[in-house]
Amino acid sequence: MKSLNGSQCDTEGATDSERLLQNLKDYTAMAFALLWQRQAIFLAVTILTAFYFDLINAALFYIFILFCEFQDYLLAKKVAKLRASDTTAIKAALGGILLNTTLSASAMCVYAVSVAFSQDPGGHFTPLFFLFAAALFAAMNNHQLVAALTIRLTLYGISFLIITFRDLWVVRPPLESELWLHFFTVIFVMYFLIDCSLVFLKLYRKNLSTMENLREEHARTTAAYLVKSQFVSTVSHELRTPLTSIKLSLDLLNSGSLGQAPEPMSSVLETAGRNGERLSKLIDDLLDLQKIEAGEMNYRMEPLEVEPFLNDAIDANKSFAEARGVKLRHENSETPPVFVDVDEMRLMQVMGNMISNAIKFSQTGGEVSVGYSEEGGRVVIHVRDDGIGIPEGSHEKVFGKFSQLDSSDRRQAGGTGLGMSISKEIIEQFNGTINYISTPGKGTKFFVELPRSVNGTPNAHVTGQVASTGPF
Repeated sequence: MKSLNGSQCDTEGATDSERLLQNLKDYTAMAFALLWQRQAIFLAVTILTAFYFDLINAALFYIFILFCEFQDYLLAKKVAKLRASDTTAIKAALGGILLNTTLSASAMCVYAVSVAFSQDPGGHFTPLFFLFAAALFAAMNNHQLVAALTIRLTLYGISFLIITFRDLWVVRPPLESELWLHFFTVIFVMYFLIDCSLVFLKLYRKNLSTMENLREEHARTTAAYLVKSQFVSTVSHELRTPLTSIKLSLDLLNSGSLGQAPEPMSSVLETAGRNGERLSKLIDDLLDLQKIEAGEMNYRMEPLEVEPFLNDAIDANKSFAEARGVKLRHENSETPPVFVDVDEMRLMQVMGNMISNAIKFSQTGGEVSVGYSEEGGRVVIHVRDDGIGIPEGSHEKVFGKFSQLDSSDRRQAGGTGLGMSISKEIIEQFNGTINYISTPGKGTKFFVELPRSVNGTPNAHVTGQVASTGPF
């Protein structure tokens, strides 16, 4: 059995059950959505016909309709719990819905015909309009289940013909009579209702086809995403082992432990060492990204004192700053010791990204400062530079994956374009936020806001995923 877009499905039975269940759920969902609207219509019809025609018949009609509505409600509750594998229960629900549809439509038809029969020939505006409204309501709202729609339109059409044909049979008027006009008008109305039903049915089926295409595309995308993640993880792990050996060898050569390298080789070895470091960082970023996307990034939350932590972060990046000719300093805080509940290693990774970015985008002789402050129970850690700044409207690029502000081949700073994206994910796991303020040509201030840990007492010691507060 082919799906609506023509692709081959796993089994014909499963596809039929899924489609039928989808039709039933859409049908009953619409019934729920219009429950009170229908009740208002039935009550209005009952009150009008009770006042102008027969009170007892109106009351009987309303009681029977309420019974059918209650049965619809019970059937809808059952349908909501069904699964595609419950084929027997799905067929039973369909049978119940069609039976109840027949009963409720028959009740409306019998009542409309009885009202018409109590009137003089030709004066049937109220019952005919009642039937027209019921048929139009069915055309607009019952197209999810073709069998139910067919039952309603068939019974309403028969009632239309019974009311108008009875007048012709009793009066036997000439063709010029208005009674014949009523009869032909009813024929036209029936055609109009059928045409409306087909329009709504086509729209519904088109929407179903679109949704099925989207589901299939989503399944293919998910499968491709899993393959991509597995590929990235496998390749990254396979590259890490030989790269570690190569990097250690280059470090030994560059350090002079194996003897002084000839002058022509020194610059080549230094370049190879820097590129090895960049490649190692790329692999680490790819592995971190894969863990984050798979929900496998682990965090050990412990209280961390901010001041000494920032000193460590500055020390870890000082040599990089010196190599770039940038001054890296700590903005000393005179506040009492402040603690935050974080994974120290992961927060150091975030600080490394912010500080290294600030250094890379600073001019030679520039300055990068690191500090913190406490604002309303939250600790704000910032990294400030006086570099080139960030253009307006670049927020998505800054925190996007594999994106850089300057993507040209001659960009000033290299990198994977993953650092700030990973940093954002990490900070959100700490119930914090990360953002920046920048003026092009004057510098940038990146800052991280984290909840303060009261008196250095841990809020939680957790190994594993930590609940996120959502994007900034």
